[in-house]
Amino acid sequence: MFDKSNVNFPSKNESIFLAHCSISPVYSGAEKSMISFVEKMSRSGIAALPEFFPLMNEFRQNVGKLLKTSSANISYVHNTAEALCMIANGYPFSPGDQIISYIHEYPSNHYPWVLQKKRDVELVLLSDAVTSEEYQDIQKPRGWSMEELASKVTDQTRVVAISHVQFTSGYAADLEELGAFCQERNIDLIVDCAQSLGCLPVYPEKYKISAVAASCWKWLLGPMGSGLLFTSEEFRDKIGQTMAGPGTMMQGLNYLDHSWSPHRDGRKFEYSTLPWDHVAAMNTVVKEVFLKYPMEEIRDEVFRLQDLLLAELDREKLKILIFGAKNRSGIIAAEPIRDCREIVNELGKKGVVISAPVGYLRFAPHFYNDDKQIVDALAKVNCVL
Repeated sequence: MFDKSNVNFPSKNESIFLAHCSISPVYSGAEKSMISFVEKMSRSGIAALPEFFPLMNEFRQNVGKLLKTSSANISYVHNTAEALCMIANGYPFSPGDQIISYIHEYPSNHYPWVLQKKRDVELVLLSDAVTSEEYQDIQKPRGWSMEELASKVTDQTRVVAISHVQFTSGYAADLEELGAFCQERNIDLIVDCAQSLGCLPVYPEKYKISAVAASCWKWLLGPMGSGLLFTSEEFRDKIGQTMAGPGTMMQGLNYLDHSWSPHRDGRKFEYSTLPWDHVAAMNTVVKEVFLKYPMEEIRDEVFRLQDLLLAELDREKLKILIFGAKNRSGIIAAEPIRDCREIVNELGKKGVVISAPVGYLRFAPHFYNDDKQIVDALAKVNCVL
């Protein structure tokens, strides 16, 4: 039985929040951990820190459990773009190498690869090759296909950089199929999981993924400015150092030892002072929420709530993108006949929060939403449409 209490998820007292693909309410336990850290620092400064020294290791261990990998493969980062910039800029590309991505990727997983053009690396973009099962005539971003990917790969392809879930349409990659495809061709698969981690299972070692980057303020219910990075040991060893500071080096607090001794585990990418209040928050939410319930059960509950929405949404006023089971995600994208922004604003006044960044309405319930909220939201949505 899922915790759906207003105490742990106080946003339920304010609105029906269905925008977890955007900026989510922070889990109450995470909020308390942040406040506790800041209060102790405000009273004691550096004298308060020893209590928190175990925090980073706990964070890495708990995220490792979530991803079913070693804590050594986990790094704390501030956001997806930071993680992907360190990887892209440190990757051992040679002139003429290729990166394959998707034409409508989120900017955090696009511009780091665009920068590699300065090294004479080619960025090859997949087109919108996927159509919805229900609507064939939607012209907005939808998704890419494995068939086109296979046709684009050459002997110079070094990286496939793709989002697990496309932020526009909700199209989800089949990571197991994609990972096997890349492994067979000795291609590094680098995945932006900002729109899936906390909603869908993500097991990078099982799926043969070289790196996973994610921001934590969407489905993971953490504070803005928090993120995480997974890198496999083999992949990490070939990434050059592009950022460096005291946190990079094995000598730690011995600041006058300037020998070049970088960590080889995930700390390689934690180059300087980290926001420990954010780390405390993420450690709490992973431990108390996302290790409490199997990710498969969270996914299934999200899909069940989606099905309640889909059963009653007014199909005369919406074109809904519906993908097959292996490409389903936590996002339901729908094209209305009215202006999206007007709908979002009107629903906000009625206490229903959804998002619409690129011409789609995006409905994204999470496991803690209850059936009554979905029913109440639907009545308001159909009225506004």
